[in-house]
Amino acid sequence: MLPRSRVPARRSSRCRLAAAALTCAVAASALAGCGNGDNGTGSTASGTPTAPDTSSFSGTMPSALASSASAAISSAHASASAAASSASARASEFEASVSAESARRTAAAQQELKDVKGSGNALSEVGMTGMPMAQTGGVLAVLVTITNKTSSTASYAVQIDFEDADHHVVETRYTGAENLKPGKKEQPIVFSHEPSEPRLTPRLAKAQRY
Repeated sequence: MLPRSRVPARRSSRCRLAAAALTCAVAASALAGCGNGDNGTGSTASGTPTAPDTSSFSGTMPSALASSASAAISSAHASASAAASSASARASEFEASVSAESARRTAAAQQELKDVKGSGNALSEVGMTGMPMAQTGGVLAVLVTITNKTSSTASYAVQIDFEDADHHVVETRYTGAENLKPGKKEQPIVFSHEPSEPRLTPRLAKAQRY
């Protein structure tokens, strides 16, 4: 039988061993719960990689991406259409601000030139000068100078063609002057209602004195 004095010491030692064992068990459990310490992601490494489920692959664009692409294309078309409409609107606004008589003058010139063959009888009395786009709000416009070089009062009808780089007529506009006295001149402005790009070139197509 062991002396009484040694019993508490042994009992205390056994308690310390039990506590140490419990601490180790808790630490081991904590390590098992942590992932790979190298990447710090917190996920456990698997010994056997799992292949992706290819049965879910359709081989087509996901619907969300397809919708986004479709929306982008529609937006591009809408922007192009809006640019053309905007150019036409700016031309109309600027034209109206220059002269309230422009519509009537255009109709009169167009009517007068419809039966004129060739370039007309007054090309030498008409000149053109391009106007800065900064002044016209980005609209292609030309200042037409009509000078009566005869000794009698006369009216004039003028046709301006706007051509592309291949010299194809994209747009035709008309202007003129009425009851212009000898030696006097008028300077109407002719506007293109086409978008500013691609750039068009104005050409004096017809000028008729009547």
